[in-house]
Amino acid sequence: MFLTTLIVLAAMSGIPSEKSIDDATVTTTKADAAVARVGIPRMRPMRVFKDVRLKRPIQILVRPDLPDLLYVVEQPGRVRVLDRTRADSKEAATFLDIRPEVRMKNNEEGLLSMAFSPDVANDGLVYLYYTASSPRRAVLSRFKIGADAIADPDSEEILLEVPQPFGNHNGGTVLFGPDGMLYLSLGDGGAANDPMGHGQNLSTLLGTVLRIDPNGASGDKAYGIPTDNPFVDVENARPEIWAYGLRNIWRMSFDRETGELWAGDVGQNQWEEIDVVRGGGNYGWRYREGKHRFSRDEPPAELELIDPVVEYPRSDGISVTGGHVYRGKARPEAIGAYLYADYQSGRIWGIRAVDGEMVEGPKQVARLRGSLISSFGEDAEGELWLCTFEGDEMSGVGAIWRFTGPLERASADPEVGDA
Repeated sequence: MFLTTLIVLAAMSGIPSEKSIDDATVTTTKADAAVARVGIPRMRPMRVFKDVRLKRPIQILVRPDLPDLLYVVEQPGRVRVLDRTRADSKEAATFLDIRPEVRMKNNEEGLLSMAFSPDVANDGLVYLYYTASSPRRAVLSRFKIGADAIADPDSEEILLEVPQPFGNHNGGTVLFGPDGMLYLSLGDGGAANDPMGHGQNLSTLLGTVLRIDPNGASGDKAYGIPTDNPFVDVENARPEIWAYGLRNIWRMSFDRETGELWAGDVGQNQWEEIDVVRGGGNYGWRYREGKHRFSRDEPPAELELIDPVVEYPRSDGISVTGGHVYRGKARPEAIGAYLYADYQSGRIWGIRAVDGEMVEGPKQVARLRGSLISSFGEDAEGELWLCTFEGDEMSGVGAIWRFTGPLERASADPEVGDA
Protein backbone atom coordinates (compact mmCIF):
# COMPACT_ATOMS: atom_id res chain seq x y z
CA MET A 1 0.00 0.00 0.00
CA PHE A 2 1.78 3.08 1.21
CA LEU A 3 5.49 3.46 1.63
CA THR A 4 6.43 3.36 5.29
CA THR A 5 6.19 6.67 7.06
CA LEU A 6 9.56 6.14 8.69
CA ILE A 7 10.99 7.90 5.66
CA VAL A 8 11.91 11.48 6.49
CA LEU A 9 9.38 13.87 4.98
CA ALA A 10 11.49 16.99 5.14
CA ALA A 11 12.54 16.64 1.52
CA MET A 12 9.03 17.22 0.21
CA SER A 13 9.37 20.90 -0.59
CA GLY A 14 9.31 21.10 -4.37
CA ILE A 15 6.38 22.21 -6.50
CA PRO A 16 5.52 20.01 -9.48
CA SER A 17 6.42 21.55 -12.79
CA GLU A 18 3.61 22.31 -15.24
CA LYS A 19 3.87 21.49 -18.93
CA SER A 20 1.66 22.69 -21.74
CA ILE A 21 0.67 21.31 -25.12
CA ASP A 22 -0.19 22.87 -28.39
CA ASP A 23 -3.85 23.79 -28.88
CA ALA A 24 -4.08 21.30 -31.74
CA THR A 25 -3.27 18.27 -29.57
CA VAL A 26 -5.37 15.22 -30.40
CA THR A 27 -6.98 13.72 -27.30
CA THR A 28 -8.45 10.34 -26.49
CA THR A 29 -12.13 10.87 -27.30
CA LYS A 30 -14.37 13.41 -28.99
CA ALA A 31 -15.42 14.66 -25.57
CA ASP A 32 -11.78 15.19 -24.65
CA ALA A 33 -11.10 17.06 -27.87
CA ALA A 34 -13.90 19.50 -27.11
CA VAL A 35 -12.21 20.64 -23.92
CA ALA A 36 -8.52 20.26 -24.82
CA ARG A 37 -8.15 23.99 -25.56
CA VAL A 38 -9.27 24.88 -22.05
CA GLY A 39 -6.54 22.95 -20.28
CA ILE A 40 -6.78 20.89 -17.08
CA PRO A 41 -8.64 23.01 -14.51
CA ARG A 42 -7.96 23.47 -10.85
CA MET A 43 -10.26 21.43 -8.66
CA ARG A 44 -11.81 21.94 -5.24
CA PRO A 45 -12.07 18.93 -2.91
CA MET A 46 -14.64 19.68 -0.19
CA ARG A 47 -14.94 17.59 2.96
CA VAL A 48 -18.32 15.90 3.53
CA PHE A 49 -19.83 13.69 6.25
CA LYS A 50 -17.77 15.55 8.84
CA ASP A 51 -19.67 14.01 11.77
CA VAL A 52 -19.19 10.40 10.67
CA ARG A 53 -16.38 8.51 12.40
CA LEU A 54 -14.33 6.32 10.08
CA LYS A 55 -11.26 4.16 10.80
CA ARG A 56 -8.55 4.23 8.12
CA PRO A 57 -10.81 4.51 5.04
CA ILE A 58 -8.86 3.24 2.03
CA GLN A 59 -11.46 2.91 -0.73
CA ILE A 60 -14.76 4.49 -1.70
CA LEU A 61 -17.06 3.05 -4.37
CA VAL A 62 -20.69 2.73 -5.44
CA ARG A 63 -22.86 -0.29 -6.11
CA PRO A 64 -24.02 -0.24 -9.76
CA ASP A 65 -27.71 -0.69 -8.95
CA LEU A 66 -27.77 1.57 -5.84
CA PRO A 67 -25.94 4.70 -7.02
CA ASP A 68 -26.93 6.90 -4.07
CA LEU A 69 -25.00 4.72 -1.62
CA LEU A 70 -21.28 5.18 -0.99
CA TYR A 71 -19.40 2.14 0.30
CA VAL A 72 -16.30 2.96 2.34
CA VAL A 73 -13.70 0.24 2.94
CA GLU A 74 -11.98 0.50 6.33
CA GLN A 75 -8.54 -1.10 6.45
CA PRO A 76 -9.05 -3.00 9.75
CA GLY A 77 -11.69 -5.13 8.02
CA ARG A 78 -15.04 -3.39 7.89
CA VAL A 79 -17.11 -1.86 5.07
CA ARG A 80 -19.38 1.09 5.90
CA VAL A 81 -22.28 2.62 3.95
CA LEU A 82 -23.22 6.28 3.55
CA ASP A 83 -26.18 7.82 1.73
CA ARG A 84 -24.65 10.58 -0.36
CA THR A 85 -27.98 12.43 -0.45
CA ARG A 86 -27.82 12.80 3.35
CA ALA A 87 -25.02 15.25 3.98
CA ASP A 88 -26.16 15.58 7.60
CA SER A 89 -25.50 11.91 8.38
CA LYS A 90 -24.05 11.34 11.85
CA GLU A 91 -23.06 7.71 11.42
CA ALA A 92 -22.47 5.05 8.79
CA ALA A 93 -24.18 1.68 8.56
CA THR A 94 -22.10 -1.49 8.41
CA PHE A 95 -22.25 -3.48 5.18
CA LEU A 96 -19.73 -6.16 6.14
CA ASP A 97 -17.44 -6.84 9.09
CA ILE A 98 -14.65 -9.41 8.70
CA ARG A 99 -12.21 -7.92 11.21
CA PRO A 100 -11.64 -11.30 12.91
CA GLU A 101 -10.32 -12.72 9.63
CA VAL A 102 -8.11 -9.79 8.65
CA ARG A 103 -4.43 -9.48 9.47
CA MET A 104 -3.27 -5.91 10.07
CA LYS A 105 -0.04 -6.12 12.01
CA ASN A 106 1.76 -3.87 9.51
CA ASN A 107 0.81 -0.57 7.91
CA GLU A 108 0.29 -2.11 4.48
CA GLU A 109 -1.84 -5.06 5.56
CA GLY A 110 -5.59 -5.25 6.14
CA LEU A 111 -8.75 -5.18 4.08
CA LEU A 112 -7.37 -3.50 0.99
CA SER A 113 -10.06 -3.46 -1.71
CA MET A 114 -13.61 -4.38 -2.68
CA ALA A 115 -15.57 -4.66 -5.93
CA PHE A 116 -19.20 -5.38 -6.68
CA SER A 117 -20.10 -7.91 -9.34
CA PRO A 118 -21.22 -6.10 -12.52
CA ASP A 119 -24.45 -8.12 -12.18
CA VAL A 120 -24.81 -7.59 -8.44
CA ALA A 121 -28.52 -6.79 -8.76
CA ASN A 122 -29.07 -10.40 -9.84
CA ASP A 123 -26.21 -12.45 -8.39
CA GLY A 124 -25.79 -10.49 -5.14
CA LEU A 125 -22.00 -10.95 -5.07
CA VAL A 126 -19.23 -8.73 -3.75
CA TYR A 127 -15.48 -9.43 -3.97
CA LEU A 128 -12.89 -8.55 -1.31
CA TYR A 129 -9.10 -8.61 -1.21
CA TYR A 130 -7.40 -8.74 2.20
CA THR A 131 -4.43 -10.09 4.14
CA ALA A 132 -4.76 -12.97 6.59
CA SER A 133 -2.58 -14.85 9.09
CA SER A 134 -1.37 -18.39 9.82
CA PRO A 135 0.23 -18.42 7.33
CA ARG A 136 0.61 -14.81 6.21
CA ARG A 137 -1.14 -14.58 2.88
CA ALA A 138 -3.29 -12.45 0.59
CA VAL A 139 -6.87 -13.62 0.04
CA LEU A 140 -9.35 -12.94 -2.75
CA SER A 141 -12.88 -13.91 -1.70
CA ARG A 142 -16.48 -13.29 -2.60
CA PHE A 143 -19.43 -12.86 -0.29
CA LYS A 144 -23.17 -13.07 -0.78
CA ILE A 145 -25.36 -10.02 -0.16
CA GLY A 146 -28.59 -10.78 1.66
CA ALA A 147 -32.12 -9.51 1.06
CA ASP A 148 -31.42 -6.76 3.60
CA ALA A 149 -28.61 -5.42 1.32
CA ILE A 150 -26.03 -6.45 3.93
CA ALA A 151 -23.22 -8.89 3.08
CA ASP A 152 -23.14 -12.13 5.05
CA PRO A 153 -19.66 -12.71 6.60
CA ASP A 154 -20.39 -16.45 6.83
CA SER A 155 -20.96 -16.72 3.08
CA GLU A 156 -17.28 -16.31 2.17
CA GLU A 157 -16.02 -18.31 -0.80
CA ILE A 158 -12.25 -18.11 -1.22
CA LEU A 159 -11.12 -17.86 -4.84
CA LEU A 160 -7.39 -17.32 -4.47
CA GLU A 161 -4.72 -17.28 -1.75
CA VAL A 162 -1.19 -16.01 -2.33
CA PRO A 163 1.60 -16.48 0.28
CA GLN A 164 3.12 -13.18 1.42
CA PRO A 165 6.77 -13.39 2.50
CA PHE A 166 6.79 -9.95 4.17
CA GLY A 167 4.31 -7.59 5.79
CA ASN A 168 4.48 -4.85 3.16
CA HIS A 169 3.81 -4.48 -0.57
CA ASN A 170 0.53 -6.34 -0.39
CA GLY A 171 -0.65 -4.26 -3.31
CA GLY A 172 -4.26 -4.29 -3.75
CA THR A 173 -7.00 -3.24 -6.06
CA VAL A 174 -9.70 -5.66 -7.15
CA LEU A 175 -12.07 -4.47 -9.89
CA PHE A 176 -14.00 -5.63 -12.91
CA GLY A 177 -13.02 -4.61 -16.41
CA PRO A 178 -15.34 -3.61 -19.25
CA ASP A 179 -14.82 -7.18 -20.53
CA GLY A 180 -16.49 -8.61 -17.40
CA MET A 181 -13.23 -10.16 -16.18
CA LEU A 182 -11.88 -9.59 -12.67
CA TYR A 183 -8.53 -7.81 -12.34
CA LEU A 184 -6.35 -7.86 -9.22
CA SER A 185 -3.06 -6.11 -8.48
CA LEU A 186 -0.48 -7.77 -6.25
CA GLY A 187 2.69 -6.20 -4.82
CA ASP A 188 6.13 -7.77 -5.18
CA GLY A 189 5.99 -9.46 -1.78
CA GLY A 190 7.68 -6.80 0.29
CA ALA A 191 10.87 -5.91 2.11
CA ALA A 192 12.91 -3.59 -0.13
CA ASN A 193 14.67 -3.95 -3.48
CA ASP A 194 12.53 -6.98 -4.44
CA PRO A 195 15.00 -9.37 -2.73
CA MET A 196 13.32 -12.51 -4.09
CA GLY A 197 13.15 -11.26 -7.69
CA HIS A 198 9.39 -11.52 -8.02
CA GLY A 199 8.97 -8.54 -10.34
CA GLN A 200 10.49 -10.28 -13.36
CA ASN A 201 9.41 -13.82 -12.49
CA LEU A 202 6.37 -15.04 -14.43
CA SER A 203 6.12 -18.18 -12.30
CA THR A 204 4.86 -16.15 -9.31
CA LEU A 205 1.73 -14.03 -8.96
CA LEU A 206 3.58 -11.39 -6.94
CA GLY A 207 4.44 -8.12 -8.69
CA THR A 208 1.66 -8.51 -11.24
CA VAL A 209 -1.83 -7.61 -12.35
CA LEU A 210 -4.02 -10.70 -12.70
CA ARG A 211 -7.02 -11.26 -14.98
CA ILE A 212 -9.40 -14.09 -14.18
CA ASP A 213 -12.96 -15.20 -14.85
CA PRO A 214 -14.66 -15.41 -11.43
CA ASN A 215 -17.64 -17.22 -12.92
CA GLY A 216 -15.61 -20.09 -14.30
CA ALA A 217 -13.29 -22.81 -13.04
CA SER A 218 -10.03 -24.23 -14.34
CA GLY A 219 -8.69 -27.52 -12.99
CA ASP A 220 -8.33 -27.18 -9.25
CA LYS A 221 -8.81 -23.41 -9.38
CA ALA A 222 -12.05 -21.79 -8.22
CA TYR A 223 -11.92 -19.39 -11.16
CA GLY A 224 -11.45 -19.57 -14.90
CA ILE A 225 -8.43 -18.55 -16.98
CA PRO A 226 -9.43 -16.39 -19.97
CA THR A 227 -8.08 -18.05 -23.09
CA ASP A 228 -6.81 -14.70 -24.43
CA ASN A 229 -4.61 -13.97 -21.40
CA PRO A 230 -1.12 -13.15 -22.69
CA PHE A 231 0.84 -15.90 -20.89
CA VAL A 232 -1.56 -18.83 -21.22
CA ASP A 233 0.79 -20.71 -23.54
CA VAL A 234 4.09 -19.53 -22.05
CA GLU A 235 6.06 -22.30 -20.36
CA ASN A 236 6.43 -21.92 -16.57
CA ALA A 237 4.33 -18.74 -16.54
CA ARG A 238 1.22 -18.35 -14.41
CA PRO A 239 -1.69 -18.06 -16.86
CA GLU A 240 -3.56 -15.64 -14.58
CA ILE A 241 -0.99 -12.89 -15.21
CA TRP A 242 -2.11 -9.93 -17.31
CA ALA A 243 0.96 -7.68 -16.76
CA TYR A 244 4.11 -7.82 -14.63
CA GLY A 245 7.25 -5.95 -13.57
CA LEU A 246 5.22 -3.93 -11.06
CA ARG A 247 6.42 -3.04 -7.58
CA ASN A 248 3.28 -2.25 -5.62
CA ILE A 249 0.29 -0.81 -7.43
CA TRP A 250 -1.77 1.30 -5.08
CA ARG A 251 -5.05 1.88 -6.85
CA MET A 252 -5.92 1.21 -10.44
CA SER A 253 -9.04 2.04 -12.43
CA PHE A 254 -10.57 1.67 -15.87
CA ASP A 255 -11.41 4.72 -17.95
CA ARG A 256 -15.13 4.22 -18.54
CA GLU A 257 -14.85 5.76 -22.03
CA THR A 258 -11.68 4.19 -23.47
CA GLY A 259 -11.32 1.03 -21.37
CA GLU A 260 -7.69 1.86 -20.53
CA LEU A 261 -6.43 0.52 -17.21
CA TRP A 262 -4.60 3.24 -15.24
CA ALA A 263 -2.45 2.48 -12.18
CA GLY A 264 -0.24 4.20 -9.64
CA ASP A 265 2.87 2.12 -8.87
CA VAL A 266 4.63 3.05 -5.62
CA GLY A 267 8.36 3.66 -5.95
CA GLN A 268 11.29 2.43 -3.89
CA ASN A 269 13.11 5.59 -2.84
CA GLN A 270 13.38 8.06 -5.71
CA TRP A 271 10.53 7.87 -8.27
CA GLU A 272 6.75 7.38 -8.19
CA GLU A 273 4.96 6.43 -11.40
CA ILE A 274 1.65 6.28 -13.24
CA ASP A 275 1.18 3.50 -15.81
CA VAL A 276 -1.38 2.48 -18.40
CA VAL A 277 -1.42 -1.28 -17.90
CA ARG A 278 -1.68 -3.39 -21.04
CA GLY A 279 -1.96 -7.13 -21.51
CA GLY A 280 1.46 -8.78 -21.64
CA GLY A 281 3.24 -5.60 -20.57
CA ASN A 282 6.45 -5.59 -18.52
CA TYR A 283 6.74 -2.39 -16.47
CA GLY A 284 10.36 -2.78 -15.53
CA TRP A 285 10.61 -3.42 -11.79
CA ARG A 286 13.25 -4.14 -10.50
CA TYR A 287 15.41 -3.32 -13.48
CA ARG A 288 13.97 0.16 -13.29
CA GLU A 289 12.24 2.51 -10.89
CA GLY A 290 10.10 4.78 -13.04
CA LYS A 291 12.17 5.43 -16.17
CA HIS A 292 15.46 5.12 -14.29
CA ARG A 293 17.86 2.23 -13.86
CA PHE A 294 17.53 0.57 -10.46
CA SER A 295 19.12 -2.87 -10.53
CA ARG A 296 22.81 -3.47 -11.17
CA ASP A 297 21.71 -6.08 -13.69
CA GLU A 298 21.01 -5.01 -17.24
CA PRO A 299 17.71 -6.27 -18.69
CA PRO A 300 18.07 -8.72 -21.59
CA ALA A 301 18.27 -6.91 -24.91
CA GLU A 302 15.14 -8.63 -26.20
CA LEU A 303 13.06 -7.56 -23.18
CA GLU A 304 10.68 -4.69 -23.94
CA LEU A 305 10.01 -2.53 -20.88
CA ILE A 306 7.07 -0.12 -20.90
CA ASP A 307 7.73 3.40 -19.66
CA PRO A 308 5.37 5.05 -17.18
CA VAL A 309 3.05 7.72 -18.55
CA VAL A 310 4.39 10.12 -15.94
CA GLU A 311 6.71 9.96 -12.95
CA TYR A 312 7.58 12.32 -10.12
CA PRO A 313 10.55 12.54 -7.75
CA ARG A 314 10.60 12.32 -3.98
CA SER A 315 10.91 16.09 -3.79
CA ASP A 316 7.22 16.20 -4.79
CA GLY A 317 5.91 13.48 -2.49
CA ILE A 318 6.18 9.97 -1.10
CA SER A 319 3.90 7.13 -2.25
CA VAL A 320 1.62 7.63 -5.25
CA THR A 321 -2.15 7.09 -5.01
CA GLY A 322 -3.62 6.16 -8.37
CA GLY A 323 -6.86 7.88 -9.36
CA HIS A 324 -9.40 8.04 -12.20
CA VAL A 325 -9.93 9.61 -15.59
CA TYR A 326 -12.57 12.29 -15.01
CA ARG A 327 -15.81 11.62 -16.90
CA GLY A 328 -18.25 13.70 -14.85
CA LYS A 329 -20.34 16.75 -15.72
CA ALA A 330 -19.57 19.21 -12.91
CA ARG A 331 -16.23 20.22 -14.49
CA PRO A 332 -16.59 19.83 -18.29
CA GLU A 333 -13.10 21.23 -18.88
CA ALA A 334 -11.64 18.35 -16.83
CA ILE A 335 -13.16 15.62 -19.01
CA GLY A 336 -10.50 13.16 -20.11
CA ALA A 337 -7.96 14.24 -17.50
CA TYR A 338 -6.51 11.54 -15.27
CA LEU A 339 -6.33 12.75 -11.68
CA TYR A 340 -3.91 11.17 -9.21
CA ALA A 341 -2.32 12.14 -5.91
CA ASP A 342 0.55 11.69 -3.53
CA TYR A 343 -0.35 10.01 -0.25
CA GLN A 344 2.10 11.93 1.92
CA SER A 345 2.26 15.43 0.43
CA GLY A 346 -1.45 15.74 -0.36
CA ARG A 347 -0.76 17.03 -3.86
CA ILE A 348 -3.28 16.20 -6.59
CA TRP A 349 -2.26 16.37 -10.24
CA GLY A 350 -3.97 16.02 -13.59
CA ILE A 351 -2.63 14.78 -16.92
CA ARG A 352 -4.03 13.88 -20.32
CA ALA A 353 -2.62 11.05 -22.41
CA VAL A 354 -3.13 9.43 -25.80
CA ASP A 355 -2.35 5.71 -26.16
CA GLY A 356 -0.34 5.81 -22.95
CA GLU A 357 1.72 8.87 -23.95
CA MET A 358 1.26 12.06 -21.93
CA VAL A 359 0.19 15.07 -24.00
CA GLU A 360 -0.78 17.53 -21.26
CA GLY A 361 0.42 18.07 -17.71
CA PRO A 362 1.28 17.24 -15.09
CA LYS A 363 -0.60 20.14 -13.53
CA GLN A 364 -1.17 20.43 -9.81
CA VAL A 365 -4.93 20.93 -9.50
CA ALA A 366 -5.32 20.88 -5.71
CA ARG A 367 -3.59 20.08 -2.46
CA LEU A 368 -4.88 18.79 0.87
CA ARG A 369 -2.41 19.92 3.50
CA GLY A 370 -2.40 17.72 6.57
CA SER A 371 -4.37 14.96 4.86
CA LEU A 372 -2.95 11.62 3.71
CA ILE A 373 -4.74 10.69 0.47
CA SER A 374 -5.45 6.97 0.59
CA SER A 375 -7.81 6.54 -2.37
CA PHE A 376 -9.99 8.09 -5.06
CA GLY A 377 -13.50 6.93 -5.87
CA GLU A 378 -15.82 7.36 -8.84
CA ASP A 379 -19.60 7.51 -8.57
CA ALA A 380 -22.20 6.51 -11.14
CA GLU A 381 -22.11 9.96 -12.79
CA GLY A 382 -18.33 9.95 -13.14
CA GLU A 383 -17.79 12.47 -10.34
CA LEU A 384 -14.76 11.88 -8.14
CA TRP A 385 -14.41 11.42 -4.39
CA LEU A 386 -11.48 11.03 -2.02
CA CYS A 387 -10.84 9.30 1.26
CA THR A 388 -8.02 10.38 3.56
CA PHE A 389 -6.38 9.83 6.90
CA GLU A 390 -6.39 12.97 9.01
CA GLY A 391 -3.69 14.12 11.40
CA ASP A 392 -1.54 11.35 12.87
CA GLU A 393 -1.52 8.44 10.44
CA MET A 394 -1.55 5.75 13.08
CA SER A 395 -4.63 7.19 14.78
CA GLY A 396 -6.55 6.16 11.69
CA VAL A 397 -9.10 8.99 11.78
CA GLY A 398 -10.65 9.15 8.33
CA ALA A 399 -12.41 11.70 6.13
CA ILE A 400 -14.41 11.72 2.90
CA TRP A 401 -14.13 14.45 0.25
CA ARG A 402 -15.86 15.21 -3.04
CA PHE A 403 -14.86 17.39 -5.97
CA THR A 404 -17.27 20.25 -6.56
CA GLY A 405 -18.22 22.26 -9.64
CA PRO A 406 -16.54 25.48 -10.82
CA LEU A 407 -14.31 27.27 -8.36
CA GLU A 408 -15.88 30.00 -6.29
CA ARG A 409 -12.80 32.20 -6.77
CA ALA A 410 -11.55 32.63 -10.29
CA SER A 411 -8.15 33.63 -8.95
CA ALA A 412 -7.81 30.67 -6.60
CA ASP A 413 -4.32 29.22 -6.34
CA PRO A 414 -3.55 25.49 -6.84
CA GLU A 415 -4.04 24.76 -3.16
CA VAL A 416 -7.77 25.46 -3.23
CA GLY A 417 -8.46 22.20 -1.45
CA ASP A 418 -6.39 22.94 1.63
CA ALA A 419 -8.00 21.48 4.73
